[in-house]
Amino acid sequence: MNIPVAQRLQRIPPYPFREIAEIKAKMLAEGNEPIDFGIGDPDMPTPGFVIEALAEAAKDPATHPYDESGFGIPEFKQAVSEFMAKRYGAQVSPDGEVQGTIGCKEALAHIIWGYIDPSDVVLVPDPAYSVYKVQTTWCGGAAFPMPLRAENGFLPDFDAVPLPVRKAAKLMFLNYPNNPTGAVADLDFFTRAVDFARENEIIIVHDCAYSEVRYDGYATHSILEVEGAKDVAIEMHSFSKTFNMTGWRVAWACGGADFVAALSKTKSNIDSGTFMAVQHAGIAALANYDSFIGELNAEYQRRRDALVNGLNSLGWNIQPPKATFYVWVPIPANYATAADFARDLLAECGVLVIPGAVYGSYGEGFVRLSLTIKGDDKLAQINEAIERIRTRLTLKF
Repeated sequence: MNIPVAQRLQRIPPYPFREIAEIKAKMLAEGNEPIDFGIGDPDMPTPGFVIEALAEAAKDPATHPYDESGFGIPEFKQAVSEFMAKRYGAQVSPDGEVQGTIGCKEALAHIIWGYIDPSDVVLVPDPAYSVYKVQTTWCGGAAFPMPLRAENGFLPDFDAVPLPVRKAAKLMFLNYPNNPTGAVADLDFFTRAVDFARENEIIIVHDCAYSEVRYDGYATHSILEVEGAKDVAIEMHSFSKTFNMTGWRVAWACGGADFVAALSKTKSNIDSGTFMAVQHAGIAALANYDSFIGELNAEYQRRRDALVNGLNSLGWNIQPPKATFYVWVPIPANYATAADFARDLLAECGVLVIPGAVYGSYGEGFVRLSLTIKGDDKLAQINEAIERIRTRLTLKF
């Protein structure tokens, strides 16, 4: 049968990582597993207190039906409200300003579905997580790129958005701490973002999935710390990165009641909510945040320091990121494109990284390395990768 797929699938560009994927597949077939810095998935286990809470809740038949609340069980929403107040000083009501979600990814997609019609404009950072642009395209909307440049600290320049575009835009995506650049945003930036959104009647969708992976005592921010932010913003938070719960698919959205209601209505026509026992596991995770987060981030910081120091010993001058488990690395001067550099790293050194252009055209010239690595001895893997690059590639800066 020769039945074409839907046009929404046809509009997605070809997979940009194909050549490197083919080299990796050939290496694996030959029994040579690369040192893989491409995975953005926590490699440490979910903490025991979360697993125990799930097991206990799953024994209760009351958790087995659909969660018919539409927003999440009351205990989950209350736990989220208390966490936002304690961690950020942000006040969100558990009744109408919090929505439990099946991970951040679905929430990001569904808020687009809830607001974007064909020809609607969405402001999307570039480089960025692909969901923002892909889902906008699927809805028939137009994604307008906001370049994230090194000279601006990888923050978008709101003044550079043309006046007709900003007046036409319905949504604007922000993501800090940022994937893929590892950049962070301060409260002054978020205040400017809220002012820009209010002036131009734009809804801000802040993807805050990496907020708790942070180093050197740095305190990341919620946009909801800004006075009046709930008038223009909805923010997505995740258990995935904070508690090594990527496969559990549990997260939340919070912010302005109208935006939360639109997300909830969209979700009610698509899914039936998160398994209630998993919501109870999320409650246990938030209750134990203070006792767990320091150990998690200390481990990632050891890896960050080993990787950044190693790369700098090869001739780079990289500042260690303050948050996320990503290191955004400019390519050496003797490479024309990030794909060329990534291909040589994999073929010659057995080291896998992601070319920045995968995340958008303004990501060209960089590669992303993740601190989540397979294997038992993570530091040994990092040090081995550095030595392979040192001995097998010629780098010019």
